[in-house]
Amino acid sequence: MSGNFESNLAKIGVTLPDAPAAAANYVPYVIVGDIVHVSGQIPGTMDGLITGKLGADMTTEEGAEAAKACAINLLAQVKAACGGDLDRLVRVVKLTGFVNSTADYTEQPQVINGASNFLAEALGEAGKHARSAVSAAALPLGIAVEIEGIFQIK
Repeated sequence: MSGNFESNLAKIGVTLPDAPAAAANYVPYVIVGDIVHVSGQIPGTMDGLITGKLGADMTTEEGAEAAKACAINLLAQVKAACGGDLDRLVRVVKLTGFVNSTADYTEQPQVINGASNFLAEALGEAGKHARSAVSAAALPLGIAVEIEGIFQIK
């Protein structure tokens, strides 16, 4: 699937947004050699931010949709880091997902699967990655999920 990531995204009905700007005193991504470290991306969509707390007012499925929105924003940052050419992406190396959840909620991995499943569908083998899924007592702006990523580019 290498070399046609944008067309594959179009086939599954996804258009990458413009890369979101940094919201504070940091940069959206840093390139070191052939590795791009992308700052945590939040679940912003055309309809606004996806907010809520898993285990309280959100279902695992809703959380997975928020994680997918984060993954779309991650790819938008990678595309920006690659000068607008997503086909420079070699692979997703690692994701770290933070899930705004109650103390007794234990389905963080299923929530972050929303990002992992999307990346595998959109990028094939290049989308398979190492991963962590972590509970957070709260996230900025009340968002449901935040995900940061490490990517290899050429």
